[in-house]
Amino acid sequence: LACFVAPSMSQAMKVRGGPKYKKLEDYEVEWEMKERKRLFERVPWRSIGLALFLLCLGSLLLALGILHLQGKLGKGGDKGIGLVVLGSITFLPGFYETRIAYYTFRGVKGYSFSAIPDM
Repeated sequence: LACFVAPSMSQAMKVRGGPKYKKLEDYEVEWEMKERKRLFERVPWRSIGLALFLLCLGSLLLALGILHLQGKLGKGGDKGIGLVVLGSITFLPGFYETRIAYYTFRGVKGYSFSAIPDM
């Protein structure tokens, strides 16, 4: 007596190449993780404000220092060197954090507000 047994559902899927879907539970977990990330990624407004302040102050000090070194604002060469050094110290971190904030606002992949320290 030969009896025909229908293949089970898993055997039929293996023959056709397998299912092309994910379990609903996986989608729910991914959605929940995305929502948590979105909720916890706050915009550090105070840090961005400080970065803009440092950028502007550094630019001003660099410009004044260069003008002093050229002799257009007086004959204080030592003042010019000091202003250039101080301007560089304030300009660089301000530019760096402002650039991160700008790229994050624009939505460039790889940039996020988590790279800016919160105050």
